[in-house]
Parts: sequence; C-alpha cells; structure tokens
Amino acid sequence: MIVGDTDREAQAKWQEYKQYVSYEGALALLSGWTGIDFGQYQPDQVLKYLHTNAIQSAVEAFSTADPNRQWTVQALADWAGIGGFGPLVVGSAQTVADELQSWVEETDVDGFNLAYAVTHETFRDVVELLVPELQKRGVFKQEYREGTLREKLFGAGPRLAAPHPGASYRRDARTAASVEEKVT
Repeated sequence: MIVGDTDREAQAKWQEYKQYVSYEGALALLSGWTGIDFGQYQPDQVLKYLHTNAIQSAVEAFSTADPNRQWTVQALADWAGIGGFGPLVVGSAQTVADELQSWVEETDVDGFNLAYAVTHETFRDVVELLVPELQKRGVFKQEYREGTLREKLFGAGPRLAAPHPGASYRRDARTAASVEEKVT
C-alpha cells in the first residue's frame, strides 16, 4: 500500500516509485514465481493462459482472473513491479482505511500482511498516517498487553517449557561464559 497525506500525494508517490521499477527485475520475479521465462516474449506481446508445471495459482492470478483484460508482458511487469501478486491500495489514510475496512466487512479477514514499496518509507507512512486513522475509527489497538508474543499466544511464560524439544537448545549466561573461558 502507498499512503499519503492526500489521495493526490499518494498517487504522486506511486507515479514516482514506478519510475524506479526494473522491467528485467520484474520479469525475473515473475519468472521465478511462475516457472515461465518471460524474457522470451516481446514487451507488447499479449499473454493468454500459459501452462507451466510451476505455481499454477500464480499463472492463473493474472491470466484468468480478469477475462476482459489483455495482459501484455509490459503490463504484467508494471503490475508486478510494485505490489506483486497482492492488491495495491494507493491513497490517503482515509481512502486506504476505507478499503481495508471494506475487505474486513466483506470477507471477514482477521488481519493484513504488509509489503513495502520503498523500504522504511512505506512502513513509516503506515505507522504515522494509517494507524492513527484506524485507531480513530476504533479498529486498531491503542494499548498493548505486556509480554512476549509467546506469552500472549500461550500464556505460559516467555520461554519454551522444559519438556519441549526446542528447550534443549537453550543456553543461559553461565553456559555462554564457560564456553568463552574454554575458547580463550
């Protein structure tokens, strides 16, 4: 998602980001996802359903999802260059929040995995612009319970229980110190 103070600002960011998309990089990404060497096609070549032994859902995502759209190799590279196979929402915090809320109401999703368009800036915009809007609407937490994720999920303390197989790999400070003494 690309969030700005206004819809116009977000659209301007998106246009700027698109200038930095590598056509070859996008094709390499798509080729990796689908098992199809898109470099063999001309940029203006229209793609129909392509059969591959790779990830069929990835191929179907662009070749059959919108039967009215004519996908060219260039259009596919542009689409994957920012956003990949995920939906791309571009707009103000209010616009993006409206879209996310509509998905929750229509599909009952429990949350969202966010990908970045630009490292750090995307997440900073989400934290500084979108989260306050979602909190204002009462759909995003404002306070958090203390503790580790493990404690929040399982309530059994911050570490694996002793009988858990993973607990045998735990090192405490004394073990670490004795190892260092032996090394030096």
